[in-house]
Amino acid sequence: MMPARGKCVFFDKIRGMKMSKEIISTDKAPAAIGPYVQAVKANGFLFTSGQIAIDPASQKIVEGDINVQARRVMDNLGAILENAGLSFDDVVKTTCFLKNIADFSAFNAVYGEYFKNTAPARSCVEVARLPKDVLVEVELVAVCKD
Repeated sequence: MMPARGKCVFFDKIRGMKMSKEIISTDKAPAAIGPYVQAVKANGFLFTSGQIAIDPASQKIVEGDINVQARRVMDNLGAILENAGLSFDDVVKTTCFLKNIADFSAFNAVYGEYFKNTAPARSCVEVARLPKDVLVEVELVAVCKD
């Protein structure tokens, strides 16, 4: 799959201003498995879809404990950020979903490796079930540089 980008600009009649929206996609992160995209740049922000522990090369779930799956999730998010010209330093908010809140400390240790300079605001919750029965899913919002 070739990295794809699509950009559209539209006029917001209510606020009287131009709005922009650009689709971000990279083959270094898992392809979307439903009617969504990896990320969207809109009006100075990047919004990612939730990433789970899918290996982008095989499109299969990475087997392993919370440490293994969390690292794959964060690497997937890093690939999307990089494709958008951003890094984890640009992230302002994450939402983290854990299958088991008892994994919080182990997840936090891996997560912290990716935010070396500035940690973003974050929500972290336990959920009953995640897609493909993975242990963790993370989505983020980043501030764009352009």
